Amino acid sequence: MATLDALPTPALLVEKHRLEENIASMQEVASQAGVALRPHTKTHKSVFIASMQRAAGASGITVAKVGEAEVFAEAGFDDIRIAYCVVGAEKMRRIVSLSRRCRVSFCVDTPAGARLASEGITDADQTADVEVLIEVDTGQGRTGVPWDDDHALVELASVIRDSAGIRFAGLLTHGGFGYYGPRGSESSADALQRAALDERERVLRAARTLVDAGIEVPEISVGSTPTLRYFGGGEAAGGSAGTGDSAGGGPRITEVRPGNYVFLDRTQVGLGVARWTNCALTVLTTVISLRRDSDGTERLYLDAGKKVFTSDGAFGMEGYGQILYNPRAMVPLPHATIVSLSEEHAWVKVRGGATADVGDTLRVVPNHACVVVNNFDEMYLVDGDEVVETIAVTARGRVT
Repeated sequence: MATLDALPTPALLVEKHRLEENIASMQEVASQAGVALRPHTKTHKSVFIASMQRAAGASGITVAKVGEAEVFAEAGFDDIRIAYCVVGAEKMRRIVSLSRRCRVSFCVDTPAGARLASEGITDADQTADVEVLIEVDTGQGRTGVPWDDDHALVELASVIRDSAGIRFAGLLTHGGFGYYGPRGSESSADALQRAALDERERVLRAARTLVDAGIEVPEISVGSTPTLRYFGGGEAAGGSAGTGDSAGGGPRITEVRPGNYVFLDRTQVGLGVARWTNCALTVLTTVISLRRDSDGTERLYLDAGKKVFTSDGAFGMEGYGQILYNPRAMVPLPHATIVSLSEEHAWVKVRGGATADVGDTLRVVPNHACVVVNNFDEMYLVDGDEVVETIAVTARGRVT
């Protein structure tokens, strides 16, 4: 069995026991709430980890692109949701092919998108009947029908219902505004509770609009790791996880689609979603240069730059990743900051003398785990200093 000092750097490490704990914890949240857990695999893009999630009780998986769906279908996953507005005749042909071997669904958010999907699918197969969900914008301001635009919601659902080749399966939203953090005097907990409530109640309001118009809403899918911290008003990390039921009856949340929870990262710590000791993913990197500045600070240069860490920031945090002083205990190194990234270098400013020298390795919690994973072909599952398994990032690079 290999040890960490035998790995070339930069290398992506996944702590086995933290990964298992994170998977089990979110499965418990969903089970207590009475909803299905359909994890978003964009975080790990790994058949190995998706299989762990399925074994723990996950009900299907989520992907972002048709190419990712193809990878997981080939690996035997039989219920795949593409949480993305898919457009294009070539992609529809591929979706039809997928539908012949697994349950597959995707999103639209405009009548034009629904009509194009219908045309593309029926051109590929006159007998096809593929599930389509309406993406609802509950506050992020990205894609999706605005949750309070009753006319647009009813119009789009009607177009789907009346179009050949596609079948209305429900509503899907992403509470991405949970990443925006507190407003004004809000605490982190207050902000997460507000975001969770907004995501939940706004998509349920959209569902009631359709029900009132005589349109059945079979499924309602929500999901983001931050908003599931307080899903339904209960704290996800604790005992009370809330419920999928809508207040007063009527439409109910049927599934949740978090992704980042398997690893967590510096952003989740900054938002108050996780502690350092929950973070399963770190980058192992080597100090390749060191110099002392005239003001007494020292600069370290690491062999991992934008092509590893990305330039994403983390809420409430300075720099581009958290260097650890004690990786086993997940204790941050407080006086070292990754202040800049070039393509192949991380620039680290150290107040006072550096505790590392050229040739030493450091471990860094990235700001955004999902993007970092997509930069690697493989990850190493580790237990302490031992490498337990090499995990292929199976769906890496599947961008179409």
